[in-house]
Amino acid sequence: MESPREVTIYDIAKNLDVSPSTVSKALKDDPTVSKKTRKKIFETAAQMGYRSNLFAKNLRQQQSLTIGVIVYELNSSFMTLVLSGIEKVANEAGYGVIIMDSAQSVGKEVANAQSLFHRRVDGVIAFLAPDAEELDHFRPFIDRNIPVIFLDRAGQMPETTSVVIDNASCGHIAAQHLIGQGCRRIAYLTSPLQYENYALRYKGFCNALKANDLSCDESLLIMAPPTEDDAVVAAKKLIGLLPRPDGLVVTDDLTAAVCIRIFLDHGIRIPQDIAVVGFNNDVIGRLIKPTLTTINYPGREMGETAARNLVNHLKGMGNINNISTLTLRAELIIRQSSLKKG
Repeated sequence: MESPREVTIYDIAKNLDVSPSTVSKALKDDPTVSKKTRKKIFETAAQMGYRSNLFAKNLRQQQSLTIGVIVYELNSSFMTLVLSGIEKVANEAGYGVIIMDSAQSVGKEVANAQSLFHRRVDGVIAFLAPDAEELDHFRPFIDRNIPVIFLDRAGQMPETTSVVIDNASCGHIAAQHLIGQGCRRIAYLTSPLQYENYALRYKGFCNALKANDLSCDESLLIMAPPTEDDAVVAAKKLIGLLPRPDGLVVTDDLTAAVCIRIFLDHGIRIPQDIAVVGFNNDVIGRLIKPTLTTINYPGREMGETAARNLVNHLKGMGNINNISTLTLRAELIIRQSSLKKG
């Protein structure tokens, strides 16, 4: 079946017996066309099914008015907050957002970057895949002066900007809180430490222990992917440690929540026997009992900061190439799971 022909400004002009230039001006809300005529043209355009050819217009202006966003996962409340922050700022500035998921694979990340490049996006905001090391797939953007901002993890690439939190400080804050609650044998449950963010958090954790004359005991370090099944296995490992830890820092809230459930199932009291601190401030931390103390990872603020700096750069109101790293403040949210001392 043949597709119907697109309605043009010439069709609208013929219908109303006005010039095409008058229609063009009216559709741009040009005040040189009377309000009455503009209203009539808008109504007729809507009735006839006219669609503005934004693609052609933007192509003439050498811009697409779109921002490409690459994430490494979509099924997390943290990522939802980041994306809502990006979309809020981008949409208010007149930009659309194209979201692509690398599913934690550098191969898919490369394909996503190539796709966004060919779609002529005006800028890129990217969460790097955990196994991303070489970043040459972002080079075409840099060579075309298309701005690139990395989120959560600093991308070691000239002429790009990173928006991060102070991961070492987060690890330090979590450990210091548990020490203040009287914990002396604190375990640490994390995603693999070959990933920079997790390594920095563990470094801050160990520094806090050492500053309080406590050893950073590697026998209390457990690494596991952040899935429910792996969290169950990790929790049972912690239960089997002798002597048992009296405190636990976990680098994501889902894993922390699973640990609390398994501990309680085995008659271990939270926080009296083991005080627990999570990370991210996901919704699950407010729903479980006892409620979860956690590091608030400012996802919406991170998204808004990245998008605002990108948009300002595109509109000539700033130059992100002059900023290598923007560090946001994270804070400890204290709830029931860690309060040994009330």
